[in-house]
Amino acid sequence: MKVRWKSWEKRTQTPLLALAVAFGLAYAVPIVAPGAAPWVHRLCTQVEWVVWGAFAVDYLVRLALAPARWVFVRSHPLDLLAVLLPMVQPLRLLRVVSTLLLVGRRARMAPQITLTTYVAGAVVGLMMFGSLAVLHVERDAPNGNIKTLGDAVWWSFTTMTTVGYGDHAPTTGLGRVLAVGLMLSGIALLGVVTANIAAWFISRFDRDDAVERRQTELLEALTLEVRELRAEVARLSPSDGPRDVPAPAGPPTAATAPTAPRS
Repeated sequence: MKVRWKSWEKRTQTPLLALAVAFGLAYAVPIVAPGAAPWVHRLCTQVEWVVWGAFAVDYLVRLALAPARWVFVRSHPLDLLAVLLPMVQPLRLLRVVSTLLLVGRRARMAPQITLTTYVAGAVVGLMMFGSLAVLHVERDAPNGNIKTLGDAVWWSFTTMTTVGYGDHAPTTGLGRVLAVGLMLSGIALLGVVTANIAAWFISRFDRDDAVERRQTELLEALTLEVRELRAEVARLSPSDGPRDVPAPAGPPTAATAPTAPRS
């Protein structure tokens, strides 16, 4: 059963991510082009529901293939919440939140997606959907000052980075709820980015220290080997005793000079 579960996840990984891209386009088009033809808006709404339905079916199939279904439900609470949210209250924003949760879950499980790629994609996706959502909510607000996509993107960037210049801010209740969610998500994602950068520097320093330690160990081993070789050479070399040193040649002295014969 577990093998079938893993096989299902592997086969559906790429199609679901492609559907997620289609969902992003279907959500963005009516907001960026509000004056589009009515059939375009209807098509985008249908695409959103189809994508959410595909992820809901994926959840149900994984639940059916799970070895322990109750354990699966307890270990995937966000997936269950994302499936149930649009059915409880069919708001468009809830479809966005639920689909983002499901997409994030499946992308996080993909073995070919590294943590850096996942975090970068999450930051870009959160900023894009946050900008579109706040623009959709605040564009028609009487006292709102987020009227264009540029304003929304600038507001999302300053909100996610917790800079908060204050030149653009939501005025509606739903817009402020979006702002709170964007702040918390931005802090969490930027914390992951900062931790990854710090971990990269630490690992780089550790690699440099490991290379220096290996070089030091090699030098110490060579020094010890040279000492042992010297000791072995000194042990194997013959020990010569003291030798007679011949007297230096020079003029004869009184003790060594021959005596003249007596007459």
